[in-house]
Amino acid sequence: MEVLAALNLGDFAQVFSKIGMFPVFDLAYYIVSILYLKYEPGSVEVSRRSPVASWLCAMLYCFGSYILADIMLGHSPLDYFQHNSHILLASAVWYLIFYCPLNLFYKCVAFLPVKLVLVALKEVVRTRKIAAGVHHAFHAYHHGFFIMVIVGYVKGSGVALMSNFEQLLRGVWRPETNEVLNMSFPTKASLYGAILFTLQETHWLPVSKSTLILIFTLFMVTSKVFMTARHSHGSPFALIESWVCHVLFGSPLGGGEEDHHHAAGAQASPLKSKEELSEGARKRKVKKAE
Repeated sequence: MEVLAALNLGDFAQVFSKIGMFPVFDLAYYIVSILYLKYEPGSVEVSRRSPVASWLCAMLYCFGSYILADIMLGHSPLDYFQHNSHILLASAVWYLIFYCPLNLFYKCVAFLPVKLVLVALKEVVRTRKIAAGVHHAFHAYHHGFFIMVIVGYVKGSGVALMSNFEQLLRGVWRPETNEVLNMSFPTKASLYGAILFTLQETHWLPVSKSTLILIFTLFMVTSKVFMTARHSHGSPFALIESWVCHVLFGSPLGGGEEDHHHAAGAQASPLKSKEELSEGARKRKVKKAE
């Protein structure tokens, strides 16, 4: 803590934790979320065949974590839809990504340097959502440590946990993609972050909330930007998780993580292979022309 005081990080963390998320950070969150929706196989066809179903899927991608957390805390799942400005902003992003002429908006936001900036901004929002979820649960259940962790976890990764329901809206049923069975890095990080913020909220972790928000945000931004830039589906936790699973549960060293990578690779392969095929076809045409 003396080091943080010497570097004046405490004041910076305090200012950073008070930065408003709307509209810039929330806009980036909506863009990246709906961008990932468009990556899903068949989502473009659904947007042409049934715009209403496509819009509902987009809203789940943007607000699924709020909906699921409200249900768990006994509130109406429609509560968040009272924020008209957020709904209109997310709807505008959905329309531009799916229906903009010549796909111009999609091409701009999918351009890797732009996408990396948007991904970084999205992780800022994710950290805030985890912290807010834990704080909300703390006020409702002062001694419910597990409830705080669960609500914070859901706030950080709710859209992934609702992926099977969202797939049903698109007429797809792929139970093997269940996020609980094959947890992606953001889902795992949300769980670990929820644990940290719960420890901080209950005064078991001797660090201020603003400092924890800053540190966890830096970790999430760095990890996600690096993974997105390298098109990686791995996890910084892989080595530790495989060792812990081997010691506590007797599973083969790294076996669970290899299965996860295989499933994640299979899930992401349609988009990646499509991009690689189109790029390869373009290069072959250039070679033939030469």
